[in-house]
Amino acid sequence: MIRQNIAKDFHCEQEKKHSEIASELFRQGYNCAQSVYLAFCDECGMDFETAAKLSSSFGAGMGRLREVCGAVTGMFMVAGLLYGYTEPKDQMAKTVHYQRVQLLAKEFEDKNHTIICRELLGLEKGKDSPIPELRTEAYYASRPCELLVGIAAEIMEKYINEEKKFLNK
Repeated sequence: MIRQNIAKDFHCEQEKKHSEIASELFRQGYNCAQSVYLAFCDECGMDFETAAKLSSSFGAGMGRLREVCGAVTGMFMVAGLLYGYTEPKDQMAKTVHYQRVQLLAKEFEDKNHTIICRELLGLEKGKDSPIPELRTEAYYASRPCELLVGIAAEIMEKYINEEKKFLNK
């Protein structure tokens, strides 16, 4: 059952990690970008519905273009909301944020050899049909996406926890 407060419900269960929440959201039919971003929407201060809409265009490597993995994009969206810059002329803030994004991308790439959707899925170069595939057990069995969503959420959660430790010193 898909509910707007599902991420909040999951967060109430303290034993749930963001990676588990993201994987469960993906299993419910949210795309890869949505699944990662929605797992963190309360930390980002965004309501579930707005977060779902905002991240909806980035699944399947940007609207099924099979470019940057949606799970990675979801991770970057979380990083932007939590740590991003707002002043366009602040070169230092931009640099620090882009370093952060590249660090997150490298960690994902180190675990998965790429951040490109089509490469993760073993697809040929080029766009995919805009029609999403039906989510069946065969779909889940043939795709690494659920695992990748969990990995991206785990990387982001680890980063957030390390930042908290650093700030509390």
